[in-house]
Amino acid sequence: MAAIDTQSPFAGLANLGQIPELRSRLLFTLGMLIVYRIGAHVPTPGIDPQALAAFFAQQQGTLLGMFNMFSGGALSRLTVFALGIMPYISSSIILQLMTAVVPQLEAIKKEGELGRRKINQYTRYGTVVLSIFQGFGIAYGLETMQAGGMNVVIEPGWQFRLMTVLTLTSGTAFIMWVGEQITARGIGNGISLIIYAGIVANLPVALVRTLQLARTGDIQPLFVLLLLVISVAVTAFIIYMERAQRRILVQYAKRQVSGRRMVGGESTHLPLKINTAGVIPPIFASSIILFPVTIANFAPWDGLKSLAAMLSPGNVMYMVVYSLAIIFFCYFYTAIVFNPEETADNLRKYGGFIPGIRPGFRTAEYLDTILTRLTLVGAIYVAGVCLLPEILIASYNVPFYFGGTSMLIVVGVTMDTAAQIQSFLISRQYEGLMQRARIRGRR
Repeated sequence: MAAIDTQSPFAGLANLGQIPELRSRLLFTLGMLIVYRIGAHVPTPGIDPQALAAFFAQQQGTLLGMFNMFSGGALSRLTVFALGIMPYISSSIILQLMTAVVPQLEAIKKEGELGRRKINQYTRYGTVVLSIFQGFGIAYGLETMQAGGMNVVIEPGWQFRLMTVLTLTSGTAFIMWVGEQITARGIGNGISLIIYAGIVANLPVALVRTLQLARTGDIQPLFVLLLLVISVAVTAFIIYMERAQRRILVQYAKRQVSGRRMVGGESTHLPLKINTAGVIPPIFASSIILFPVTIANFAPWDGLKSLAAMLSPGNVMYMVVYSLAIIFFCYFYTAIVFNPEETADNLRKYGGFIPGIRPGFRTAEYLDTILTRLTLVGAIYVAGVCLLPEILIASYNVPFYFGGTSMLIVVGVTMDTAAQIQSFLISRQYEGLMQRARIRGRR
């Protein structure tokens, strides 16, 4: 088996067909994503599609348009997957926040695999509750909407409301199941891949819309070329920042084992990424803002509609709230995935230490200081990239998909999935070498 270069995140992808298990996982993931895209075109009963299309044509560039992007266009067609995966993400955020403040949930989390299953079960329950609440708000709001002189709902009433709530809640539960199946039996993070698939499916539409703006003279052809150059530059910048890390030297002391045998004495590096949280902060921040604003957009009260308008992309209030939410979730999620005290304790157990830093508390304090500074840089980078489309929307009426949140998610999920495939290939290569070594030993 050929050696795999571990320096590139896309190394070894040419060997995908050599491992049957990996091939089956990839095909399973692709099949689940195809099922998701098919469901995104199954309409909810009782809706006038022409009136709904006319209504969403007026929502371009608003936060409702952003929600439609995350659902892969399912919201604008009000399909069974109209709510998308956002209720599940909102429920996950609520559970993680409660775990940090509720001692009982924190104790459950520390129970290992059993605790993780309980937390996941509570997250599913929360997803259903949020989906029912959000679905009812959408159903009630649709009954009051008109577009082009036509009612969006053909026959308003409780029958339509209950049918819509049941349909949308079932659709979200099914997407949640699909995401969990991809994570368990496929390749990559299922929830992130579902969002990824929704964004990528609408990228051709955004490209065509941009070319139409250039053809009609709304934007100059030279600006379209500049926009493509900016997109390539932002993609390269995202890849660079996602791979950037601070490498901390770790030295292992020599110790004597099995009589006179000496082990240890080597040095290695502890890598700390600039953006440890990955694409989670913009997804979480979008979910927190989208949930109440979606209800406000569909609600018949003018006060809530004014609030939703203030939180539309391009407005200063939205930029401030979105940036603060991204920065908060960068720190919050980094604290979840990396524990300096646990890392320092593990280093001490195995005889490792950072030169010039005393093991134990001082090492944890040193790691926490470095991680805090790196996270600040990473949070500013993520917020800056995500605000790029807001500036383009406000200044040049550019489609929302170019740059920013969507590009960060697409690039980040692609790199994470490629890294998981590479790790799978390396592990299988190692197992193959060990098996060959055992066979030689027997001979």
